[in-house]
Amino acid sequence: MVAVVVSVLVLVGGGVTAWWLTRDEDSSSLADRPRVKDDKAGISYAIPEGWQPNKKGDLVDAFTSSITMKSTGDEEEGGSVVLAGRAGTVPKSQLKEQTEDAARSNAEYFYPDGRSSIEESRATTVSDRPAYTVALKVSDGEGGTGHLRLTLMTARDGGSSYLLGIAQPTGPQEQQEVDAVLESASLS
Repeated sequence: MVAVVVSVLVLVGGGVTAWWLTRDEDSSSLADRPRVKDDKAGISYAIPEGWQPNKKGDLVDAFTSSITMKSTGDEEEGGSVVLAGRAGTVPKSQLKEQTEDAARSNAEYFYPDGRSSIEESRATTVSDRPAYTVALKVSDGEGGTGHLRLTLMTARDGGSSYLLGIAQPTGPQEQQEVDAVLESASLS
């Protein structure tokens, strides 16, 4: 009887191990979506349904690729955007400070009349490389709020890459979509 129980446990353990080793790493809601492959930034990221890639000529030099989703409301302004870029070397010990500083700097750039406060600040990994992500709640200075998330990743060549996501006006769906795009990132 003991031999049968041991045999069953070995088979179950082997099955679980096989599943774990062969499972798809990206189980997010964006796993089957097309991706932007940004060779300059050394990253790729998912394109949610209804979003569109932008042409490089439409971007400022700090960004190497982007995708946008226009606001579904009656307002002409608003919508969501995710921007990618490349930066210099950031030691792992400086990831938190550099990411928080860059997030605040981008909040000041995109919301010059507003204020921002940190909602989340945590270490993470992207493609098994050290990374850091910061989410800010941003006031636009006119009574509206936005969501800004920046993830700074240590690239394989020692430099760094980043994704910056902004949702304005922010609602749960817009915020979740922007966050899901940043979570879908992988390094080349």
